[in-house]
Amino acid sequence: MRPSIKSRMISHFKKWWWAHCIALVAVVLVVALPLIYVLYPKIARAGINDSTLDITSMVISNPTPGSFHLKAKQIIGTKSSFHPTIHGFKAQVSRPEAASAFAALQIPGLKARDNATVSVDQRLYPTDQEEFETLVTDFMIKNVVPLHVHGKPALREGGLPKITVTYDKTVHLKGFNRLRGFKLLDLHMTKFEARRINVEGEVLIPNASVITISLGNITMDLSAYGTAIGKCYLSNLMLRPGQNTIPIEANVDATVLAEIILKNGERWILPVDIAASEGSSVYDGQVIPYFSKAIAANNLTVQVDLKKTLGDTFWDLVKGVL
Repeated sequence: MRPSIKSRMISHFKKWWWAHCIALVAVVLVVALPLIYVLYPKIARAGINDSTLDITSMVISNPTPGSFHLKAKQIIGTKSSFHPTIHGFKAQVSRPEAASAFAALQIPGLKARDNATVSVDQRLYPTDQEEFETLVTDFMIKNVVPLHVHGKPALREGGLPKITVTYDKTVHLKGFNRLRGFKLLDLHMTKFEARRINVEGEVLIPNASVITISLGNITMDLSAYGTAIGKCYLSNLMLRPGQNTIPIEANVDATVLAEIILKNGERWILPVDIAASEGSSVYDGQVIPYFSKAIAANNLTVQVDLKKTLGDTFWDLVKGVL
């Protein structure tokens, strides 16, 4: 009697079970390997490319001619259901149009999810000083400044293998926009001797960016109608986001000022130009070249009410120095 189909199948599997196991493993590998080595990296790259980077705060402090301390907070945005662990990596930071990066930034590891926070707190040593000076000047004079971040982080999703992806993002930060809105709030004479006028007051310096920056002691030249009249000083200048009310001191050559007043028809309001040289920023006794260059790229003008500033001694000063 011929064995039943069921009996023949049982006999077949008893004899050839190993072949079926091999075939099953082969099918699993044929399906799984493309998922792991083709689809998984593709999904990872898409998730990285579609993510966003928003720098919400940045603090630049303790500058030296060749370094500064950087503390920054960044927010990662992603709509992906893919949430791998991204390992810490070194990112090259540059201006988008630059041929080389100006510095390398160590990015800490994180779990990729929407609104994930990345905090950076480190000493940064610019590797291309000229590029860095150009960037700082861009921040001083421009309304918006792009920054390019490039790196090759390793990431892992669950129990899947670790893979390396390319991270390329350009973020746009608000700049200082030439300090538009800068104005003189108050100015009054404190001393007049040896043909010098000392004045003190306050200026308003707006900062539309998210950057807090320690600029050190700032010295700037004062002139009126193209003639040098003295210098002004901003001590331990730190600009924070928003409106900054900053003390200012100045000393003015009374003789030159009196000559300008009489030459220009004894006008009460004097337009005073404020300009800096490339050695104008000094921090802890050292000239900070990248800050000095940026400040020198941005000349300012204020309208000074001479009668209000000099008080009742206005005409006495004019007559006494001629």
